[in-house]
Amino acid sequence: MRTTPPYRADHVGSLLRPKRLLDARAEHAGGRLPAEELKGVEDEAIAEAVAMQEEIGLQSATDGEFRRASWHMDFIYQLGGVTSSSEHITVRFRNADGEISFTPAALRVAGKIRLDRTIFGDAFSYLKSTVKTATPKLTIPSPSMVHYRGGRAAIDSSVYPDLEEFWDDLSTAYAEEVRRLGELGCTYLQLDDTSLAYLNDPEQRAFVKEIGGDPDHQHERYISQLNAALSGRPEGMFVTTHSCRGNFRSHWAAEGGWDFVAEALFSELDVDGFFLEYDDARSGSFEPLRFVPPGKMVVLGLVTTKSPRLESKDDLKRRIEEASTFVPLEQICLSPQCGFSSTVEGNELTVEDEKAKLRLVVETAAEVWG
Repeated sequence: MRTTPPYRADHVGSLLRPKRLLDARAEHAGGRLPAEELKGVEDEAIAEAVAMQEEIGLQSATDGEFRRASWHMDFIYQLGGVTSSSEHITVRFRNADGEISFTPAALRVAGKIRLDRTIFGDAFSYLKSTVKTATPKLTIPSPSMVHYRGGRAAIDSSVYPDLEEFWDDLSTAYAEEVRRLGELGCTYLQLDDTSLAYLNDPEQRAFVKEIGGDPDHQHERYISQLNAALSGRPEGMFVTTHSCRGNFRSHWAAEGGWDFVAEALFSELDVDGFFLEYDDARSGSFEPLRFVPPGKMVVLGLVTTKSPRLESKDDLKRRIEEASTFVPLEQICLSPQCGFSSTVEGNELTVEDEKAKLRLVVETAAEVWG
């Protein structure tokens, strides 16, 4: 078993919110519950979630993203220079039962990008105070997510007439965030980046072209910006990325194997490990893993969070063995393919289903790697 992140049995981050937390959020939104009382409910729910992760045997623990409504926008809106827009974007999600739409407020870069405070700093400090045996893991969206949906049109040209200045400021703000998190004792940081998975989908590349982007090379730009953000990361901090094709109420937004981005992603991105969605045929084959260089870890997301159906250990072991023909077994770990609740609504399964899947990951990893 590994003693440094990512671990043989790991997980992406978000967890299903308990009902009392959802009720408290609704009471707070309605003006009936003070912020301090909501925080108390969050603290209690997070402490219980951490204890659950440790009891199951996970070596990393997150706060379940219980203080957020969204995996990424709660972070991005706290960057200086970023505001929500009066416009809305419609994102189409699908599964076997049909389609649903998610229509969040768009973001706008209306000022110079900067870091005014350590985003999620207090949240991480509380998480760190609750763990007993596990490594506290913080998840944040990658810099790419500030750009992907809106592209150039979402960035005020009077603020950034030259887009290179936007990229420089964005990476500088992220680099400072990473440095500050290191000062708080963060040794396991995960940057979530759906764009690096979306860009494998021809429909998503057509969308990028439609909004004025460069669909053939945008992933290379994103990798470069991620590397710039991480170039001064503190010694002893392990960094991973997680990429999936959308996760909203058990629905997905994109499809396609990893082939389009694989060579640049695996050979150029300076992280310790890659959490990769691999729970169904939408993710393609394991063949792109041949580009993973020695020393980098691949965390195979073989266990779905979109369905209560529990995978069999034999099937998981067979798929791990198949992947090991392209990347050595010692460079492989196991996890669910995504979080259980990327937005506050959560996926269509129960907390008991969630626990069973996390337990399955831990038990399977123990049998594979010992």
